Amino acid sequence: MAIKITEECINCGACEPECPNNAIYEGGVEWTISDGNTVTGEFKLFSGNVVDAHFKNAPISDDTYYIVPDKCTECQGFHEEPQCASVCPVDCCVPDEMYQETVEELLAKKEKLHL
Repeated sequence: MAIKITEECINCGACEPECPNNAIYEGGVEWTISDGNTVTGEFKLFSGNVVDAHFKNAPISDDTYYIVPDKCTECQGFHEEPQCASVCPVDCCVPDEMYQETVEELLAKKEKLHL
C-alpha cells in the first residue's frame, strides 16, 4: 500500500528528497506523473483515469506535504523500508489503507515509473 502523510506533519521537508519516485510534494504544489522520471505519454492512474504524464494535477493537500499514491511504491526495489517514514521526525508517514497493493504490484508500479 502507498504511504500517506498525516495532519501531524510539521512541514520540515525531510521526506521529500528521500523519495526515489519523486512522489512527495510540498503542500499547494501541483504534481505530475513525469516529475523525476522518464515517463511520457498516457499513464493510467490508480483510479482508472488516464492522464498525460506531464499533466499538472491539483495538489492533494494545500497545508502540508503530501504523497501521490500513484507514484508511491513504499520504496520497493530501492530500499528495505519507506525512506519518508524513516526520516520523519514526528512519525506522520504511515501506510495509506485506501491504497492496498501487494509487493508485486508496487514493483510493477516502480517499473512503469522508471523505464
